Amino acid sequence: MNSSKKIGLVFGALFFSGAVSGQSAVVLYNERVVEVGQTLPDATELWVKPEDLTRINDFVLKPEGACLEELCIPVLQDRDSDMFVTRSNQGWFNVTGLADKLQQAHMADYNDGIWSFGTMPLERQSFFSAGEAPEFELPDRDGNIVRLSDFRGKKVLLLTWASW
Repeated sequence: MNSSKKIGLVFGALFFSGAVSGQSAVVLYNERVVEVGQTLPDATELWVKPEDLTRINDFVLKPEGACLEELCIPVLQDRDSDMFVTRSNQGWFNVTGLADKLQQAHMADYNDGIWSFGTMPLERQSFFSAGEAPEFELPDRDGNIVRLSDFRGKKVLLLTWASW
């Protein structure tokens, strides 16, 4: 057995026994920057303590799963699963696993411990299902301010152009 394979096996044994302490991480989501003091070491997943999950994206880990208001994603917590593990009597939640289930884009700088999460598709759906553009105002050709709300109840065609 070569030395790199031995190191990998030792690291794996330490990780699954809970003897390896993780690094800190910075998580970017929804215009917030959350510093997480400790994560489980993992090459491609972000494992945080359940209280950090709430700080990151407002989900709360409950007996029925990870919940955000009325939305609950089932999470097995009585044994290790793809979303929750226990190491040294501490529970850990897989934030990237939740993002994958929600089809939420995410990326990471693994070397610097920085994780960025995009908007959850569920948040975008409410915008599209409402069928209303957000309020904005622009000057017309004569310099008069025109607000979108000035046309409420009427059909509006918006044309945009950019030179780049």
